[in-house]
Amino acid sequence: MPQENNAEKRMASDKNANAAGENIIEVNNLKTYFPIKTGLFSRVTGHVKAVDGVSFHIKRGSTMGLVGESGCGKTTVGRTMLRLTPRTEGEVLFNGRDIYSYSKEELRALRPKIQLIFQDPYSSLSPRLPVGEIIGEGIREHNIVPKEEYEDYLTRIMASCGLQGYYKDRYPHEFSGGQRQRICIARALALNPEFVICDEPVSALDVSIQAQIINLLMDLQKEFNLTYLFISHDLSVVEHISDTVGVMYLGSLVEFGTKDEIFSNPLHPYTKALFSAIPVPDPTVKMNRIILEGSIPSPANPPSGCKFHTRCRDCMEICKKAAPRKYDFGGGHFVMCHLYDDKLTDEQRKAISDEADAYDKEHLNNV
Repeated sequence: MPQENNAEKRMASDKNANAAGENIIEVNNLKTYFPIKTGLFSRVTGHVKAVDGVSFHIKRGSTMGLVGESGCGKTTVGRTMLRLTPRTEGEVLFNGRDIYSYSKEELRALRPKIQLIFQDPYSSLSPRLPVGEIIGEGIREHNIVPKEEYEDYLTRIMASCGLQGYYKDRYPHEFSGGQRQRICIARALALNPEFVICDEPVSALDVSIQAQIINLLMDLQKEFNLTYLFISHDLSVVEHISDTVGVMYLGSLVEFGTKDEIFSNPLHPYTKALFSAIPVPDPTVKMNRIILEGSIPSPANPPSGCKFHTRCRDCMEICKKAAPRKYDFGGGHFVMCHLYDDKLTDEQRKAISDEADAYDKEHLNNV
């Protein structure tokens, strides 16, 4: 127990030192690779690059939406940020300190402050425990409130999430999908977190229930000053709840900016294709749908140069040879695409040229 107390004191000191910081989360060049093992001796013959050099930040009290196709690495980003999946490279700063620098005791003290709401409300709840025990287990484990205040605190948390007090003795199978997701939200909220990762929390629910859960998350954010990373493939939901938006493709963040900038002025061809697929509830509106040709390349063997060039209608020769550099359009809106190379610095353009020359030499040697 003394070790835990010391860890909590160090965390409180870190938080006070960074309380004035605008960003609660900063992710810098995060990479998560999974080894591919083959043969009798399970030799490592390659890596699946699930997350490949992702960088972004989230302001305190705001919501960042993370969108992209299935399999692009969105969930792996969230799990790596929480140290549920080990990183390969990069850093995740929470209140100014790298989460991967925490000792075992410090990490245990940190856990209540960063929580995760899972995608599937059916499999993420133990069928053997009543709802009161599911929500209250973490409260007791981390000593969130004194024992004499436990029941009142549990009732307040459940009420905040739209759950009646008499639900405590019921089991998950007695509830609908929307109610189960409220239980999952209450379980995360009970630990008094600062940062919550919402991993597609409404994708398994009916549309009418989705709206209720989204509104609940927004109300709780205002009430408890929460910060969200909202992972989703539903762009209409992301537009409703997010302040900033990041677009992922094959493990890389190709565009990032404020919600208004991203939705009104998408710059990357992949972002434009995604947004063209958003349904419009007006049968008279003609949709200019951008159809992506081909299938998503394997993250175990991504294309050279720009990863999107195999499906991009704006593909140029340079796209096949060199990876694009990040260009900042101002206001935090950046894009990684060769269409904007003329706006890069001389140093960035030289780096692209050198990479293209290296590709040509390697290609000629292999011919």
